[in-house]
Amino acid sequence: MYKVMISDFIKEFELEIIYASDNLNEKYVTLMEVNRPGLQLSGYLGYFFPERIQLMGNMEMSYLGTFDAKTRFEKLDNYMDDQMPCIVIARELMVYDEMIQVARKYNVPLLRTKDITSIFLSSAIRFLNMELAERISLHGELLEVYGEGILIQGESGVGKSETALELVKRGHRLIADDVVEIRKVSETTLVGTSPEDIRYFIELRGIGIIDVRSLYGVGSIKKYDNIDIVINLELWDENKRYNRLGVVDEYNEILGTPIPSLTIPVRPGRNLAIIVEVAAMNARQKSMGYNAAQVLQDRISRKFEGGGGK
Repeated sequence: MYKVMISDFIKEFELEIIYASDNLNEKYVTLMEVNRPGLQLSGYLGYFFPERIQLMGNMEMSYLGTFDAKTRFEKLDNYMDDQMPCIVIARELMVYDEMIQVARKYNVPLLRTKDITSIFLSSAIRFLNMELAERISLHGELLEVYGEGILIQGESGVGKSETALELVKRGHRLIADDVVEIRKVSETTLVGTSPEDIRYFIELRGIGIIDVRSLYGVGSIKKYDNIDIVINLELWDENKRYNRLGVVDEYNEILGTPIPSLTIPVRPGRNLAIIVEVAAMNARQKSMGYNAAQVLQDRISRKFEGGGGK
């Protein structure tokens, strides 16, 4: 189980600390959902998960403002729980004294943001989805090519890093070299990044380590990207039959998610960077509903059905 430290959450969103609990540096969250306490403030606690980050906006704070101090304290006391990782107040709204008192009683960090509630809610969920996602590390290169996330895999020495560098030189963006950390952020979406220690570095045999960001500028790199295609590079095998038409789609399964894949045979003289670019553009065409291989096959089938092949 992965977790996000509340101290890191505060840093990520530049939150103002209204009350810092004694154990703030030990507080963490393991659930991706964010809770807005509506019914909970009115007293109904069924299906309530206090382990979630709690978010209050105009509606919740206005509701609390309809009560006198004593009633407000009672409602907050009934709602707060020492399992809460933190409570965030949106829109820089005024925080009631009773809220600070109850937060101190249950040791719950009380934070505040300038963002409106809906924007902070969506940003927090997106951040938690990324940080708490199931993940795996794979050997390979990850680049953004024409808007498509391309994961290049293959045996050591087949030319992955050289291909990645050529793609960067041609204006595409590097996400990860050598080790790609892949996170499953939804049932259909995988996001890849690089381990922080080696981010934006490429190892080239005979040269050593190069810093892509320093050599090619910040436009040549990207921190995260979806994984849309897997390209497997392998040395040319004359005894193997390679897919020549592309009518039948192939897939690699990563973390239980099928990702379209291609196997590209490597031999001297093949420009792998151009092949990867074409693969990215062809994948984009397919996503827009146009499959060139299927169109050609249908055209030939119609010709033979009409007697044109006799």
